[in-house]
Amino acid sequence: MIFFLFNLLLATAWVTVTGSASLHNLVLGVLLGALALVIIRESFGGKGRIPRVLPVFSLAALFLKELSLSAWKVTVTVLSPDMKLKPGIFAYPLTVTSDFEITLLANLITLTPGTLSVDVSTDRRTLYVHALDCSDPEATRRDIANGFERKIMDAFR
Repeated sequence: MIFFLFNLLLATAWVTVTGSASLHNLVLGVLLGALALVIIRESFGGKGRIPRVLPVFSLAALFLKELSLSAWKVTVTVLSPDMKLKPGIFAYPLTVTSDFEITLLANLITLTPGTLSVDVSTDRRTLYVHALDCSDPEATRRDIANGFERKIMDAFR
């Protein structure tokens, strides 16, 4: 069941990234998601750590909500005549520690319109994020900490 849910999430991400919701592209996303899950299965259940279903659903729902809200904000910003943007890169202090958790957080941030994960520090304690509007980096840090990062820790710890 968990395998199916993760595969569905990965296939949805594939369709979102490629911008094509055709049947062929969805099938390719499912196959790529299945391959990715087979490769990293130990990170989320291969050794007896079975994630709870509700927190995983909660993380997926948060991602879809953030995806929709961010897409709307970016659309409004781009279509406004006076695009008052302050793009920039800010450092985000990581609470998640495992490679899987850091990678998942970085990918969720990158898949959200208006933000892009740039790099992880060598000590794996800081994630550098580019934001389309970096006028209030502290609020963005709080949003990530209280949103994606908290949900990832709930689902995979």
